Amino acid sequence: MPSLSAIPRQDPLQISGSPSMSNASVTSSRMSAPELRATVALAGIFALRMLGLFMIMPVFSVYAKTIPGGDNVLLVGIALGAYGVTQSMLYIFYGWASDKLGRKPVIAAGLLIFAIGSFVAAIGHSMAWIIVGRVIQGMGAVSSAVIAFIADLTAEEHRTKAMAMVGGSIGISFAVAIVGAPIVFHWVGMSGLFTLVGVLSVLAVGVVLWIVPDAPKPVHVRAPFAEVLRNVELLRLNFGVLVLHATQTALFLVVPRILESGGLPVASHWKVYLPVMGLSFVMMVPAIIAAEKRGKMKPVLVGAIGLILFGQLLLGTAPHTILTVAAILFVYFLGFNILEASQPSLVSKLAPGTRKGAAAGVYNTTQSIGLALGGVVGGWLMKSAGPNAVFFACSGLVLGWLIIAANMKTPPRKVQAAGRGEA
Repeated sequence: MPSLSAIPRQDPLQISGSPSMSNASVTSSRMSAPELRATVALAGIFALRMLGLFMIMPVFSVYAKTIPGGDNVLLVGIALGAYGVTQSMLYIFYGWASDKLGRKPVIAAGLLIFAIGSFVAAIGHSMAWIIVGRVIQGMGAVSSAVIAFIADLTAEEHRTKAMAMVGGSIGISFAVAIVGAPIVFHWVGMSGLFTLVGVLSVLAVGVVLWIVPDAPKPVHVRAPFAEVLRNVELLRLNFGVLVLHATQTALFLVVPRILESGGLPVASHWKVYLPVMGLSFVMMVPAIIAAEKRGKMKPVLVGAIGLILFGQLLLGTAPHTILTVAAILFVYFLGFNILEASQPSLVSKLAPGTRKGAAAGVYNTTQSIGLALGGVVGGWLMKSAGPNAVFFACSGLVLGWLIIAANMKTPPRKVQAAGRGEA
């Protein structure tokens, strides 16, 4: 397959720097076909990995009761969070390796490692072996390399749009997992679920090698993490994604058990998750439009955090009937989906200069730390103080996030200069 550098329209450097091109072509609001193909394929790979994480959440705390070690809620939390521990340790390494060795081989290797972890978890019929499988899954931490690859294959003026597509793909994978996991679990069990995720990961290797366009070998640039970490607005987003995923993981230690104790078997949990996720996705669209098109990013983000806080507080105080839990989950997931779709795009906008890769690496790392903390600390709280303690602890974290986010600067609006020929 020819290098994109041989095709002027596909090379971001040539797009932004060629004096022979008119301003209209330079600042075209539409992605080229290769850019769109690359972004959709890589966003799909990103979503697949998140699907492997999310699929376990709606059913695992109930399934764990049936295997050795599953009566220990702390171990259940470790199994949910172990994935995030190894991810957080390896994101930066994968980004560095992809700079040195090329994006495709590093992403393909990471997907194969992820698949191996899935198969180990599939054949493991004890909590210990599932934890081992989850640790290996997390070792396939290719998200930073995927983000860098998208940056390689898209022009600067399309970068934010591409990152937003990645954020949206995460939200879609979450919705698919939450609705589909109970059904798949009912059909094939937890082993079959892990096997399915492993097979999809192997298929994704083919997508990387034969569908994603080639790009010039990246030039390695030392990641200036100090510069990224000094950016206060990025620090707010990093703290936010840590809290978002810590509270999400902790929530799914408790909610499946609440639904089951309310008389809804695991195989029927989709009857709650499907309308909740469907309605929350429909309702989030006006919020995303207001944030991106009308410059209302700050009030939308702060409002979404408020929805998550309200949902957590209600889960800790309201009676746990099926209908009340479904209504509360709608409030929670409306806020969650807005944040999951918009925050990666905002990281790309706020990253200083050419530091988007470093900013994305730090963001992904703190996300994984949140996943790990939510599983481990949530499991400990549930074991020692009960489910309501989990919800109130999460509420305290989200309240701190809300205070921090309320002081954020108004983010820059989406580039409107395109029509005026500005950068």
